[in-house]
Amino acid sequence: MPRLGADDQAEGLRRMLVCNQTQTIALASGRRSSGRTSVTLNLAASLSKAGRDVLILDENPAPHNLTDSLGLLARLDLLDVIKGKCQLVDAIVGAYGCSILPTARLMRALPALNASEQQRLEEILQEAANGVDVMLIDAAMLDETASLALSPDARMLVVMDATSSGITQSYAMIKRLALEQARSRFEIVVNRVADEKTARLIFGNIEKVAKTHLSVELAYMGCIPQDDRLRRSTQLGRAVVEAFPAASSANSCIALAQGVLNMKRRQGTRGIAEMMRMLLGQLKRQQLA
Repeated sequence: MPRLGADDQAEGLRRMLVCNQTQTIALASGRRSSGRTSVTLNLAASLSKAGRDVLILDENPAPHNLTDSLGLLARLDLLDVIKGKCQLVDAIVGAYGCSILPTARLMRALPALNASEQQRLEEILQEAANGVDVMLIDAAMLDETASLALSPDARMLVVMDATSSGITQSYAMIKRLALEQARSRFEIVVNRVADEKTARLIFGNIEKVAKTHLSVELAYMGCIPQDDRLRRSTQLGRAVVEAFPAASSANSCIALAQGVLNMKRRQGTRGIAEMMRMLLGQLKRQQLA
């Protein structure tokens, strides 16, 4: 079977995305330098290339965040909106057809928000989701701060880089969330891998261990290969699907977008405002414990 080019895959993705309801997906990783932010950018750019409206919630502080990696200056953020210092539109920056809302300071201040600020936050998130096809959360490290990835109803895509430490720490994160949060499903993308065969072997091994010891479901969503053009696009602060659309990594990113959105939506999946309400409830219970 001939390999589809990026444009052919993008056209297939356009035909497939017919649901108007916002899909919310948190991208998480078990270790720093896993390439999670790069995967977030390229997944978002692939969806935008397909004509979708994409909003990224960036939970990471500078300099290891999406806006810095793109060379963008974000003077305002979601906490400024909640505090009444600006409007939502003032805090959003754009790149490659996507919108980015910095949320790092807000997530760190979350436990200290009063009741009216919490209500304002839910209203703003609902406003942010209006007209958005896909909302991606570039999740902060989960052992350092509150994250929307910890909301029980958040769909999670684990970015697992294909190194021994990357695999080990990804499994440790999955184990923690399975035992502490009762999460039963994780979607996996294997990053920086030699080839598809190796990626499936890595996934098969961790799936077997997780099923045996944790009783959780893992879903293989694809892989991103080691690619000099992907590395170069990252250095340039650009998405590989825009800078080098014929690269193997660009094809993989568009295929990942297809796979992610082709996955059946779970019944009863909540919107971003409801996810935040659940996370706030978790934090409150932890404070009272």
